[in-house]
Amino acid sequence: MTGWLDTPQRYGRISRAFHWLMALLFAWQFAGALLYVGIGDTALTRFVGGSHFTLGFTLFVLVWLRGAWGMANLKRRPAHAGRSGRTVKLGHGLIYALMIAVPSLALLRQYGSGKPFSPYGIPLMPGRETKIEWMMVPADLLHYWLGFTLLAVVLGHTAMAFVHRRLQKEDVLARMT
Repeated sequence: MTGWLDTPQRYGRISRAFHWLMALLFAWQFAGALLYVGIGDTALTRFVGGSHFTLGFTLFVLVWLRGAWGMANLKRRPAHAGRSGRTVKLGHGLIYALMIAVPSLALLRQYGSGKPFSPYGIPLMPGRETKIEWMMVPADLLHYWLGFTLLAVVLGHTAMAFVHRRLQKEDVLARMT
C-alpha cells in the first residue's frame, strides 16, 4: 500500500486522485455556469452545461467518498499546525460544507420539481405530475449564490497554495501533486 495511503509528508495516490479529478470536474461545472451568466443560452453553453445535473450528482457522490477516505486517513495526513493550521482547517471545512450544500439543494429542487432524474441511466427520482414547491424554494434562492461562493472559496484555496509557497516557503502544493 506504499504510496496509496496518506503520510505525514504528502497525500497518497487515492487522495490526490480524488482532489484532481474533482478539481477538473468543478472547473467544467464552473465554466458552464460562467458561460451561461456571461453569454446566455447558446449552443456553447448548452454543450458545456448539458452535463451540469449529472456532473453535479457525480461530484456529490465523490465528495462523500473523498470525505470518508480523508477521515480514514486523518491520523496519517500532513499536519496543519498553529494559527495557520486552524485557518486551513476552517477553509477546508467551508469547501466541504459548500460541496455538500450546493448539490444537496439542487437534488432537493429536482425532487420537488416532479421531473425524473436518472444520472447515467440510473433512475434515482421518478417523475410525477405534481410539484412540491417548498422543496424548490431553497435551491431557487441559494443554489446559484452558494455555487459562486464555492467558486470564490476554491479560487482562494488555490491562491493560498501559492501564497504558502512564495511567502511562507511551505510547498504545500507538492503534498498534493
